[in-house]
Amino acid sequence: MVLAGGSSPARAAQPAPLAAPPAVDEPAVADPLERITLAEALARAKAQNPTVTVARQEIERAEGLLREARAAELPSLVGTGLYTRLDHDRVLVNSMTGAETKVGAANQWNTTLTLTVPVLVPTTWSGVSRAKDARNQAVAGVADISRELAATVARAYLGVVLAKRQVVVAENARDSARAHYDFAHTRLRGGVGNSLDDVRAEQELRTDEAQVANTETSLARARAALAAALSSDHLLDVVDEVELPPLPSANKAIEKATEEARRERADVKALEVRLTGAHHSRENLWTLYSPYLVANGQAFAQDLGSALQPMRGWQAQLLLTLPFYDGGIRTGERRVRDAQEVEARAQLEAALREVATEVRTAFEVVLQQDRSLTAAREGARLARRAAELADLAYRAGATTNLEVIDAERRARDAETQAALAEDASRQARLDLLLATGRFP
Repeated sequence: MVLAGGSSPARAAQPAPLAAPPAVDEPAVADPLERITLAEALARAKAQNPTVTVARQEIERAEGLLREARAAELPSLVGTGLYTRLDHDRVLVNSMTGAETKVGAANQWNTTLTLTVPVLVPTTWSGVSRAKDARNQAVAGVADISRELAATVARAYLGVVLAKRQVVVAENARDSARAHYDFAHTRLRGGVGNSLDDVRAEQELRTDEAQVANTETSLARARAALAAALSSDHLLDVVDEVELPPLPSANKAIEKATEEARRERADVKALEVRLTGAHHSRENLWTLYSPYLVANGQAFAQDLGSALQPMRGWQAQLLLTLPFYDGGIRTGERRVRDAQEVEARAQLEAALREVATEVRTAFEVVLQQDRSLTAAREGARLARRAAELADLAYRAGATTNLEVIDAERRARDAETQAALAEDASRQARLDLLLATGRFP
């Protein structure tokens, strides 16, 4: 029978020292990862993320469509050439005189230069207006996508910071458990300890080593998530200190912060641009009912003229078109545009209500998380102090190592909670910055 803290008749059968884990093939030591700041991560994501690249190309596409629409309201000049080959000249013989008149050559050519000037083309003007609105929507869409991407990158970045903090907590707990095991095992070998303390200390060390491996796995996954958000083909490391833009003043009224968010948030701006485009489109419905006038001028030259068509000449025309009946196309188009404006207005109003809720909630969450962080840090400090006192008491022989192990576990849990509270506080600040439009 083994007595806690005393000698044992089976002391000769002392357990072997801590056995090493089975040998495994470890990978070669990798080069240190590149460390980047949050600002650098955001810049890289904006430069190389495929979603942003596609959105930018949509702007180029919208610019091209706008150029095409504007071309329809500008004059156009077109030249044509025609060459005709006949089997022989065409002649007309006077039956009285026998004289021959050439009315068609075997080789004929004709050139024409046509100038078209739109004079009154309301439908074209409406098309240009809609193309401008589409271009503005593409620009606003890039800003909205950049905002969403920045939020994703920032959360992935903070995830790496949290994972690194958890690795440090796990390593500190492992180092404390190793020191405790070394002391318990030394006491056992010196004949003043007992096997139960030794086994419990080793079990706690093994548990902490497993915890270190788990946190390192989480860190690798967090870095992979950050690399995916940055569209990077290699893993990156982050700096421990995260610099976020300044928060709105605590003395600032929530209503003012909400108004600021409605002005600055990219997603709200995108919805406002969409509503503006839908409103313009509906206002331009009159162009579908209006006439349009086009002026055409034509200069020509040919090798053989006639009384009605000389060899050289020009002509001008005015073409007036007035639509009377189209089978209901314009009526259907009016209903489509009315529905689009109503939808855009409803989405914008819903977004504005959501902004107000997000701002109020974000302010409250920041305050609560700050309180939680303060309490968690104080709890971690006290837990570390309790672990130190328990270790001193055990080394003095006043307690068993149950108190030490329990205190070390509580300290590890308290440190973990403090790390989680720090991350929650940063996330709350990020949410507030996103809600008020101050990030990115």
